[in-house]
Amino acid sequence: MSNCRIIVLFSGNGSNLQAIIDKCHLQGGAEIVAAVSNREDAFGLERAKTAAITTEVLDHKGFDSREAYDQALMALLDNYQPDLLVLAGFMRILTPEFVSHYQGRMLNIHPSLLPKYQGLNTHQRAIDAGDKEHGASVHFVTEELDGGPVALQARVPVFEDDTAEDLAARVHEQEHQIYPLVVSWFAAQRLSMSDGAAILDENRLPPDGYAND
Repeated sequence: MSNCRIIVLFSGNGSNLQAIIDKCHLQGGAEIVAAVSNREDAFGLERAKTAAITTEVLDHKGFDSREAYDQALMALLDNYQPDLLVLAGFMRILTPEFVSHYQGRMLNIHPSLLPKYQGLNTHQRAIDAGDKEHGASVHFVTEELDGGPVALQARVPVFEDDTAEDLAARVHEQEHQIYPLVVSWFAAQRLSMSDGAAILDENRLPPDGYAND
């Protein structure tokens, strides 16, 4: 069986890209065939080059509409014949056409316990709400922003004196554990999406994803 061909998309530091390189690339039937950014100064490009992974930059500033950019991005990505797209801090809202094209083959990680706190500033919003726990969710991408079926969540405590930065650091540690795990499930053909739900080992997962307890 050939390797699962993965493309990772990112806009910045690429810490989740690094976690996936360390735990998935050329392991367990997974291969990152390209690392793609919309910013030429994204540090994630250096991470990919260090791992001898092909890099591509498609700068969104060169396009006059979201639709034109996504068309060009699809053409670029499809040259690599990807089995899975992994969004790792890719700071773009994707068009419905793009999402539809890769339906069931695109994962994202979001820094909240979805469906709580879709969108931005999730750590401060959790603190402001007085939440006792917060976390991250790996989910399939659908047309609803941060609304696709969840495969796995990680939870962290929220302490009384936490700042958003404190909480973000705690969540990032967990992101680096759960994202490679979910990618490895997909690469091993254990994880899929069907009828609006995440399916793991032929079992339909609940709304908050797989629970190992």
